Amino acid sequence: MQTHTKARPLFDSEIVRGAIVASFAKLDPRHQVRNPVMFVVLLGSVLTTALLFQALGGHGEAPAWFILTVSLWLWFTVLFANFAEAMAEGRGKAQADALRKARRDIIARKLAKAPSNSSFTPADARTTPTTSATLRKGDVVLVEAGELVPSDGEIVVGVASVDESAITGESAPVIREAGGDRSAVTGGTRVLSDWLVIRVTTDPGETFLDRMISMVEGAKRQKTPNEIALTILLAGFTIIFLLATVTLLPFSIYAVNEVGQGAPVTMTVLTALLVCLIPTTIGGLLSAIGIAGMDRMIQANVIAISGRAVEAAGDVDVLLLDKTGTITLGNRQATAFIPTDGVGMDRLADAAQLASLADETPEGRSVVVLAKEQYGLRERDIHALGAKFVPFSAQTRMSGVDFDGRHIRKGSADAIEEYVQASGGQLPVPVRGHVERIAREGGTPLVVADGPQVLGVIQLKDIVKTRIKDRFAELRRMGIKTVMITGDNPLTAATIAAEAGVDDFLAQATPEKKLELIREYQRGGRLVAMTGDGTNDAPALAQADVAVAMNTGTQAAKEAGNMVDLDSNPTKLIEIVEIGKQLLMTRGALTTFSIANDVAKYFAIIPAAFAGTYPVLNALNVMHLATPESAILSAVIFNALIIIGLIPLALRGVRYRAVGASVLLRDNLLVYGLGGIVAPFIGIKAIDMVLVLSGLA
Repeated sequence: MQTHTKARPLFDSEIVRGAIVASFAKLDPRHQVRNPVMFVVLLGSVLTTALLFQALGGHGEAPAWFILTVSLWLWFTVLFANFAEAMAEGRGKAQADALRKARRDIIARKLAKAPSNSSFTPADARTTPTTSATLRKGDVVLVEAGELVPSDGEIVVGVASVDESAITGESAPVIREAGGDRSAVTGGTRVLSDWLVIRVTTDPGETFLDRMISMVEGAKRQKTPNEIALTILLAGFTIIFLLATVTLLPFSIYAVNEVGQGAPVTMTVLTALLVCLIPTTIGGLLSAIGIAGMDRMIQANVIAISGRAVEAAGDVDVLLLDKTGTITLGNRQATAFIPTDGVGMDRLADAAQLASLADETPEGRSVVVLAKEQYGLRERDIHALGAKFVPFSAQTRMSGVDFDGRHIRKGSADAIEEYVQASGGQLPVPVRGHVERIAREGGTPLVVADGPQVLGVIQLKDIVKTRIKDRFAELRRMGIKTVMITGDNPLTAATIAAEAGVDDFLAQATPEKKLELIREYQRGGRLVAMTGDGTNDAPALAQADVAVAMNTGTQAAKEAGNMVDLDSNPTKLIEIVEIGKQLLMTRGALTTFSIANDVAKYFAIIPAAFAGTYPVLNALNVMHLATPESAILSAVIFNALIIIGLIPLALRGVRYRAVGASVLLRDNLLVYGLGGIVAPFIGIKAIDMVLVLSGLA
């Protein structure tokens, strides 16, 4: 089951209160200077405030009420932009606060050294009580059923069921064991059964929970390359409009002196005009868009180490997906019973079902279902027969049942061979041949035995997930190439790749082959994303542009990736790409709107604003704005209100659609470009009418 962090309401009252306070704190020029557009608005607010005090002293360039109104709306513009950024940060910090509450100082039982052999038991242990805060990298601790894991670590000895719901939100416990790719444990999780000896892999303050807290706090987010480029572009627009606006003052003075009528434009009007013409809309929302993108990752239970990783996910054009658990179900399903010589199919199916009744794994349940569906065998009341179950375990790698003097077992080929030999039997040559053939084809063979007699083989194979082919077709429409990575032989890999609908595959994949494949795509200018959970995936994860490590994976994999999926769901990679593209689509849509909005404001207010200096411009006042003062006030008010109106879109993001770049550009121009042109004419005229009706203009 896949769980997601519960999304807070868009305007959570607690976050809103904190954002209002933060809006004023962010007026610090040291913060504002990071955003050139809003820094200019801040300077304009300070300048008009100074002009207001001058007007109150009786030497104003314009009426005090007009300067006051302009000044207030300029301050509100800065505050609204700060509010949007603070809202986005607040959502991430709320998640961080929830994680801090989950962090606690845990009593740990420290061992002097790691056990030297696998026969170790807790009864043999001599431990020293300590706290998790005092544990250091390399320390070894013993954790038994019911106890919390004190720190991040790797299992040295033991197999246990672990409850990770405090970290992932997933209610179902997971199995963790020494060796392999399921040996990592996270501090704060609880051991439910058995015991584990764990070697600590982090020092205090560096645990996974600590890193999660720092990662989800949007305030620590680095700007991405595209965001930096957009900031430079916006700064360029600001400089151009600044130069254009500054030149208007001497021109207006010259025009008045030459003609002998009218009045030169005031500094208040020029300041308001500059703020209206520079791209304040996208400038005020840019930080909020980026931080909100990371917040959407958090809601999907994915921790992004940087905003750069989220943005890169939106630009990805090659996806490397592991076959097992991503393209296929992961839990292989029984597809055929293959009896050995002299054994009937019914007898093999009956024994396989009986031996699987105590096997709660998905593979075991699939054996019961296959026998029921294909051979009409129904589950029976074994307890009425006085049977003794032998449950499946990771250590024995077999399950079975004992009743009426029969000892039926089903399990891996080597485990059953050892069991049969201990009972005085041998693994028949035909059975060995079936086992080898199934393995060569990428399947999993299970052998069934009744005491010393081997009955036959059960074939398990990967089942391609339903609708996965549709998802890959959707990615193809987005221009993303999908590549399946598998350790299977080329024949099996080709069969599954064709069934799943991927564009390409890499068979018999080794760490070196994965790494070289990624480098090959990158040399061709492609951006590559992949998932991984094992130490052998670490080199490829470190090389990939978007590297999603499974939370259940090894420490090496998590350190190599730039994202961590708390659900450990390999198919999440597709959702991550969608979130990244939604971030880019949102930024592109609002940038289109902002630039179109600025162009429209120019043509909407320039004629009316300068009619006092150049009366001939009244002919171009097609909106029939009442006075130059009302034109400027209407534009300044609209400029501030539009930021407020777009805050929900910046935080929520535009609706994601799987379309190509050309279609997306066309839609952006039609919806946000046209909307950006039309909105100022409607909004400014409506505000002008309100000002006239209220007697302010």
